[in-house]
Amino acid sequence: MELKKINKTALKKIFDDVEIESDSVIGSYLYRGFRIQISRYNSPVNERYMRLYKKRRELGICIRCGKKVTNKNSRTGKLYRLCEFHRSMTDKKK
Repeated sequence: MELKKINKTALKKIFDDVEIESDSVIGSYLYRGFRIQISRYNSPVNERYMRLYKKRRELGICIRCGKKVTNKNSRTGKLYRLCEFHRSMTDKKK
């Protein structure tokens, strides 16, 4: 997970969002040389994977390796969830 550099006003906004329990603030931040990591306490592993999966789908990157996905599903018109390499690997397994 990459660190996002933030300033004082962004830090205040992050704390405000934490108070309303927004999932959008989950992540790692860098403020004046301090690393601030925000995550849910006792979050189950599958919930963390689901959040990562959802974020990668929204960004259009492969859920396994993080490469940019370029091909779209012809039926749905949405980007595939896997890159060409990983799609070919899963197709060979079947």
